[in-house]
Amino acid sequence: MSEFPTNTGAHRAGAPPNAETTDAAADVSLGDLFSDLTQNVSNLVRQETELAKAELRASARSAGKGAGLYGGAGVAGHFVLLFLSIAAMVGIANWVGYGWSAVIVAVVWAIVAAVMASVAKKQFKEVKGLPQTAETIKDIPPAFNPKEETP
Repeated sequence: MSEFPTNTGAHRAGAPPNAETTDAAADVSLGDLFSDLTQNVSNLVRQETELAKAELRASARSAGKGAGLYGGAGVAGHFVLLFLSIAAMVGIANWVGYGWSAVIVAVVWAIVAAVMASVAKKQFKEVKGLPQTAETIKDIPPAFNPKEETP
């Protein structure tokens, strides 16, 4: 049997530190530690950037397919509205003639377009952008300046 217990828990990576490992850690200079830290942070940022790029590519591919399908659905919906409008025009033409039935259908579509445009305008006026993000971004540069106190 081993001198140390071999638990497989997350906190048992190996043997506890002994005098040799603590002496070796004491011999490492502050510059070496800082160099290791900056290298590790650089590697971490690089790896996270690559992960973000890969996730973004997958998301963009999926969004592109979805956008294409929505575009196709929009074209199909346009044809449905076109043929329903023609059918309404022909149906109304039985009472008032083709000329007036075309005008009636066009006026109905003009009213629908006006209502949708006014609702869209109202929605765009409610867009506030990114006010909270804009405020927090203003605080970033002072955080890196040791002479100023950050909020």
